[in-house]
Amino acid sequence: MSELTVRGNLVDIPARRIVPVELRVAEGRIAAITELPGPVEGYLLPGFVDAHVHVESSMLIPSEFARVAVVHGTVATVSDPHEIANVLGTEGVAYMIANGKRVPFHFHFGAPSCVPATPFETAGARIDAEAIGNLLADPDIGYLAEMMNFPGVLNGDPGVMAAIAHAHRLGKPVDGHAPGLRGELARRYIAAGISTDHECVTREEALDKLACGMKILVREGSAARNFEALIGLLHDHAPRLMFCSDDKHPDSLVAGHIDRLCARAVALGHDVFQVLRAACINPVEHYRMPVGLLRPGDGADLIQVQDLTDFRVQRTWVRGQLVAEQGRSLIARVPADRPNHFRCTAKRPEDFAVAACASDLLVIEVLDGQLITRKRWMPPTVVEGRCVTDTAKDLLKIAVVNRYGDAPPAVAWVTNFGLKRGAIAGSVAHDSHNIVAVGTNDHDLCAAINQVIAHQGGISLADGAHHRVLPLPVAGIMTDADAWTVADAYAELDREARELGSTLAAPYMTLSFMALLVIPHLKLSDRGLFDGDSFRLVDDPAEIL
Repeated sequence: MSELTVRGNLVDIPARRIVPVELRVAEGRIAAITELPGPVEGYLLPGFVDAHVHVESSMLIPSEFARVAVVHGTVATVSDPHEIANVLGTEGVAYMIANGKRVPFHFHFGAPSCVPATPFETAGARIDAEAIGNLLADPDIGYLAEMMNFPGVLNGDPGVMAAIAHAHRLGKPVDGHAPGLRGELARRYIAAGISTDHECVTREEALDKLACGMKILVREGSAARNFEALIGLLHDHAPRLMFCSDDKHPDSLVAGHIDRLCARAVALGHDVFQVLRAACINPVEHYRMPVGLLRPGDGADLIQVQDLTDFRVQRTWVRGQLVAEQGRSLIARVPADRPNHFRCTAKRPEDFAVAACASDLLVIEVLDGQLITRKRWMPPTVVEGRCVTDTAKDLLKIAVVNRYGDAPPAVAWVTNFGLKRGAIAGSVAHDSHNIVAVGTNDHDLCAAINQVIAHQGGISLADGAHHRVLPLPVAGIMTDADAWTVADAYAELDREARELGSTLAAPYMTLSFMALLVIPHLKLSDRGLFDGDSFRLVDDPAEIL
């Protein structure tokens, strides 16, 4: 690798100073940093790090994700591959690692801790404590990914505790996932050796966990948006905060990444050095990532930005290689395999019919911008002996279809999606990635689902004779197509979903979390309604009253 020199105002984050320098790179590492007497243009920073992301949620394979991320100055991600692991098991984790290695980018993958996420759903694979231990022993695996089974931690479940013990034995961090956990329960969860949480939605919850020694990841993704609620913590807790996206759909990734969070934080009056500590330094140190921090001898992983307010990235280097310049990615596309696991057959509209009932319906109430839902009771609308959707009161059907084999669909009710006609569906459905759909009538609901089945994965829309689908042939959750083409196609589908009446900021992203049982309060798996508060399937809705 040839030598290169870069001039700019070096932002020394730990020392809280900015100094003009010439930086010399040789063999992918910073060979020397020489202070200059005169003014220079631009600012040199360590690259941005997304401290918790599921690359699969971008619907892009890692190599394509990297092509977009570097445009925004992201040089590394702390990546939990549990989405593909729920479909393909450890083979899926290996796929992500191998594909990520084909491009100049730092993918810091973790060992998925909860596959399947719960025993109340059908997944494509199972990774037990022994398999987790084997993954953690792999030098390509840097940490134990989010421990979503917080009841298992609190109750001392042997498999859960064995997985955590494997990570501690190998000196690798354990990520947390404990939405709403407070007080003594939070203290016990953290005392098990779990070091981070990205699920806080209020300042009070985050302060509770900080007080117990946990580090907090400020999340701003396509569906869950907690930045505004948590960014005020930066003033007093900068050493223990990081930024993350968690789940970012392709159009959102093309629009911006960690760079946009830095700009927003500075615009709110936060100290730029504290902002950059959270965005660049803390994840690298916490996860012991092999990512350079702009010091002599470090890997040359750095960015040049025009200013320290908007953070528009002019150039990005990874291991000394220029990978993005003036908004253009310089990473070449690479060919990829398409492993998958799709074994269900087409459904019929009558499969989604619901017999009439006299009692109120237990309904999933969607909250825009949040992963949590509420429980709501609504009176049924009955036509010809069946409970039917009612757009006038925003009572829609939601269905989850087992994609790993043929089984009757699980059908329930949802409100706040806002559709006035048609249906939307997708096989991006955390965490087991069965098919989830919401619709205003059984024919469109079935048609949208059958498009996903026909393409062995994808996101779709049906509105009478009008059908549209974005195929996702890699595990049914990703595509190897060009990232910008995918972003455009996804944005068009999202636009059409809103034209059907949805008032949600990200209809498909919100849809993808309706089967995520580990997030309270009411969700739907392929086996039925699930109460996140009692952590069990709902056999009789009247029990919830």
